[in-house]
Amino acid sequence: MRVRNQFLTAVGLSALCLGFALPALAEVTEQDILNDAKTTDDVVTYGLGPQAQRFSPLKALNRDTIKGLVPAWSFSFGGEKQRGQESQALVKDGVLYVTGSYSRLYAVDARTGEKKWEYNARLPEGILPCCDVVNRGAALYKDKVYFGTLDAKLVALDQKSGKVVWRKDIDDFKAGYSYTAAPIIVKGKIITGVSGGEFGVVGRVEARDAETGEVVWKRPVIEGHVGELNGKPSTMTGKVNETWPGDTWKFGGGATWLGGTYDPELNLIYFGTGNPGPWNSALRPGDNKWSASRLALNPDNGEIVWGFQTTPHDGWDYDGVNEFVPFDMQKDGKTVKAGATADRNGFFYVLDRTNGKFLSATPFVANINWAKGIDDNGRPIYDDANRPGDPAKSEDGKKGKSVYATPGFLGGKNWNPIAYSPDTKLFYVPANEWGMDIWNEPVNYKKGAAYLGAGFTIKPTFDTHIGSLKAIDPATKKVVWEYKNKAPLWAGVLTTAGNLVFTGTPEGFLKAFDAKTGEEVWKFQVGTGVVASPITWEQDGEQWVGVAAGWGGAVPLWGGEVAKATTGINQGGSFWAFKLPKSLASR
Repeated sequence: MRVRNQFLTAVGLSALCLGFALPALAEVTEQDILNDAKTTDDVVTYGLGPQAQRFSPLKALNRDTIKGLVPAWSFSFGGEKQRGQESQALVKDGVLYVTGSYSRLYAVDARTGEKKWEYNARLPEGILPCCDVVNRGAALYKDKVYFGTLDAKLVALDQKSGKVVWRKDIDDFKAGYSYTAAPIIVKGKIITGVSGGEFGVVGRVEARDAETGEVVWKRPVIEGHVGELNGKPSTMTGKVNETWPGDTWKFGGGATWLGGTYDPELNLIYFGTGNPGPWNSALRPGDNKWSASRLALNPDNGEIVWGFQTTPHDGWDYDGVNEFVPFDMQKDGKTVKAGATADRNGFFYVLDRTNGKFLSATPFVANINWAKGIDDNGRPIYDDANRPGDPAKSEDGKKGKSVYATPGFLGGKNWNPIAYSPDTKLFYVPANEWGMDIWNEPVNYKKGAAYLGAGFTIKPTFDTHIGSLKAIDPATKKVVWEYKNKAPLWAGVLTTAGNLVFTGTPEGFLKAFDAKTGEEVWKFQVGTGVVASPITWEQDGEQWVGVAAGWGGAVPLWGGEVAKATTGINQGGSFWAFKLPKSLASR
């Protein structure tokens, strides 16, 4: 954990709102949010719609016209806070909203790149972000823009001026809580999770009144903890000691650090939950529900409707936090209301999104060895020889048997979101091929201290590449095509009706691929690693593409041997906007 302290001293100086009056802005309505996947002149949600399929119906850009895509402007995030730009931008009424590392938010003229206003959170000393100083995006609703900060606060700003409307504590940053995800808006409520699983926090999902910031409900995801509804205790999650022995559930992890998706048809919120605490699985026998799981919740009261655990009794830090994307699947002549998720554990899961019933799981990375497969109920068939050993059974009691496990703890896929095209019926998954040496060590819970009980070294699976962008057919469970990248892939994916797939690389390229074949059809060098999620929108009759740029995130901090593949990449914090001029689009 020492590497974390290298950047914790770099904190914000003060809240700063600069700029000038903006023209009248239309409020972002609930209908705007629900229709975001269909509208083309704005991007008002994280994921281009509450289902987060990251598909745009725009088609002016295609494999033939994309050669005319050119930079329109680049906006610098400024100062020394360059690293770790993982934000997906939002666009509304000619204004682009993008968060920056170290808990900053900018409003920028979407046509010119001119800054309208800037907000810098005043970060205290001693913040404890696990995996760099990143922020993944904001939320828009009515006349406000919302985002979370590294010291575990939620902030509502006026869209026109950037002035603070309200600021609320999510939890105690001194206990290891933080916040990095983009919030979601559901039925007038702002829905968030928590970060901090490596510090023995207890994961939860909570809803606040978007106007006031007051809590409506809280739902802890670890069994034994009691929820809250309208300021009063509600129901317990599970039963005490059902799958957690003794007091282990009190510091059980399960951080909900990546945010959620929403299916308005079923009125269900879907959240993933992170690793159990500590990593040393010998200290917590049992399935450890609901860590490493996907949960469906009722947005009205926070009750869990169903749960599916991808890695029961996780011993490898295979967070189940990755996004669950609702989609309709055609299979055997029927339409299945499904959802898909590419898990850290290396399997691509398809579930019935109405009830959580397991439909399929397919390996999407090579050489998986922690499990021999997945049974008919969706439960892993463990290979006990590849679970890290109990240090209590070692000669010195200080280090358990080391094993080599694939994938590594950074996952077959990490936070960087997948995309789904209803045109091709394919998911596009930014995967990584790596494994790890991992061993267990003794550990006790202490507030604000790392709660791992493990050591590890990540190693690449292949000499030729680590990153692997894969197109997966969820119905046939086949990989249709693959693009191999020398360095790890850490950026999100966007797909369009123009038969294109966009993503970025640590080597500094924003790239576009043919969605059906995987052929690379365009690239542009932005000068620093791209670890953010691209967007596209229509403006003045032209199709635009935008992406934040700035190398950072977990790979250079935790990557071990694989970090060598990214040595020498320059840091930089900026947002790049590209457009296809009308004259070229019409050719």
